[in-house]
Amino acid sequence: MSTATTTPGIEDIGYGRAFADFYDRLFPQDGAADRTADTLAAWHPGGRALELGVGTGRIALPVARRTGEVVGVDSSPEMLQRLRAAVDGSGAAVTPVHGDIRTYADGSRYGLVYCVCGTLSLLLDPAAQRAAIAQAARHLAPGGTLAVETHNPGLVHTLHEGRARASFFVPYPEPGTGLQTYSTLLPEQNVWHTSHLWHEAGGVRIGTETTRLTTPEDIDAYAADAGLVLVSRQGDWTGAPFDREHSPVHISRFTRPADHQERP
Repeated sequence: MSTATTTPGIEDIGYGRAFADFYDRLFPQDGAADRTADTLAAWHPGGRALELGVGTGRIALPVARRTGEVVGVDSSPEMLQRLRAAVDGSGAAVTPVHGDIRTYADGSRYGLVYCVCGTLSLLLDPAAQRAAIAQAARHLAPGGTLAVETHNPGLVHTLHEGRARASFFVPYPEPGTGLQTYSTLLPEQNVWHTSHLWHEAGGVRIGTETTRLTTPEDIDAYAADAGLVLVSRQGDWTGAPFDREHSPVHISRFTRPADHQERP
């Protein structure tokens, strides 16, 4: 299951080069990945699942344990290397695939397609985001579920309290560890730029990312253009209602109607 398909000409923004070495350390072992997987499994009507932006497999591995095979697509060779090692060590039914979520096509239909952890917002062009959702919809089986999770722009603005720049420090349970973030809003570009400093006993790791502040209305428009229907929206993976100012993320669940006729 750990054999990867490599496709030439894939655009990689370098996220994996910046974060792969310490990405999994950024997520405390507090059961969050299992809560995400539990919800995705509950939304899965059956068949294989497809994750767009699989990364190190933090979500794909627990989803596979609950639902069966997951195909995981990512443009980062560094992230996929980590995923392959995790699959080889666990025997999880996850197939890593080197691909671009805007264009990936394998001719298969999936009961569940999901793009989580803010992956969609790493595409800074709305047209690129629209293309990714359109490709996701083409992979959905009739009656299938598409789940999209990304950062809540309202909370980002709330944290900045009207300032263009802000900084935050979050201590972690392990002694001597914590995440320091320097955050900059570029409202004229609808862009959020963050530099993360991961502190641990061995030193400091630094990773920088730029994301588009993507609203629920953006996601709805992309999905509607792809012929999908909104089922629900929530503010976290416990099912809390979405709060425009305080929810950390927005999670949108769509379905492909059984009688949907795909556009030519």
